Amino acid sequence: MSGSTRKLSDAGVSIWLDDLSRDRLTSGSLAELISAKNVVGVTTNPTIFAGALSKGAAYAEQMRQLAASGADVEEAVFAATTDDVRAACVVFEPIYSASKGYDGRVSIEVDPRLARDAEGTQKMARELYERVGRENVMIKIPATVEGLEPIAKTLAAGISVNVTLIFSLTRYREVINAYMLGLEEALKNGKDLSKIHSVASFFVSRVDSEVDTRLDEIGTEEALALKGKAGLANARLAYEVFEEMFSSERWARLASHGANVQRPLWASTGVKDPALPDTLYVIGLVAKHTVNTMPEATLNAVADHGEITGDTVTGEYTSSNKILDDIERLGISYVEVVDKLETEGLAKFDVSWEELLETVRKALSESR
Repeated sequence: MSGSTRKLSDAGVSIWLDDLSRDRLTSGSLAELISAKNVVGVTTNPTIFAGALSKGAAYAEQMRQLAASGADVEEAVFAATTDDVRAACVVFEPIYSASKGYDGRVSIEVDPRLARDAEGTQKMARELYERVGRENVMIKIPATVEGLEPIAKTLAAGISVNVTLIFSLTRYREVINAYMLGLEEALKNGKDLSKIHSVASFFVSRVDSEVDTRLDEIGTEEALALKGKAGLANARLAYEVFEEMFSSERWARLASHGANVQRPLWASTGVKDPALPDTLYVIGLVAKHTVNTMPEATLNAVADHGEITGDTVTGEYTSSNKILDDIERLGISYVEVVDKLETEGLAKFDVSWEELLETVRKALSESR
């Protein structure tokens, strides 16, 4: 077992892998990462599934069976992705049981084309939960304005939720409010709150990618000195919001009924700028009650040379505020950046979903 990943886990960070494929399941690769690198969960998204289904022959037999049954492309995608998630849930069942639902989670996202459709999102969240049929599945719902209501209603039904695509501190507050609203309704519905879990996926590296491009355009010494700092600053201030809102009287009432905190999840932690350290968004975001979901390359880098020195978040609130203030003073609008990133994030998922549909459409056609 990697010493660095062990230290990360001991510091209160749950390591989740940001990847899933049938090859990874059948080869034993996933099980190996659990034992060797402290992986205790998995996240998926349309991009991951599009990549998985476009490579190799792992899905060929299932595609032949689906083609023979007359399944259309939407039904085939639903079948293939939920089967992979169900199988992964089985792999993580021992961790789920041992941690009482805290970890051992596998996330699957609603169709990204529904991101602005509250009713459609809620309906598909229920369908995904029922189709996977495993208690340790988490349904991913994007944190759009339209997504807040279905997040609350899905939680109220007793279904655990991974709220994804969060960029702004304001939206993060709204997500936590939706979580508490959902739990309050679940309590009225007679649900066992201790069984409901949620994470709030706060994206990190994409903030730097957007802000750093703008800093480069300004080009001054002051601007260039701020490169590679916005992503960590934004995430650290999100953790400050987490501490504040989960120490409120409102939360105390829910906690008294067995409710679990909605943990911050650091997403988009693969470093995109080669000038930055490849473990930056892991070693810089160590704090209790968090999740870091990593692509395998980042996980391997952390295991190989990540230096875990304890909490790197809670002592950085003042400096993080100063970084974002300094960036704003240079004329880079925080609101404009986070709004653009949300729009682009949804668009990227839409493109990946269309690629996924086209890959499956081709596979079904060739199997008929």
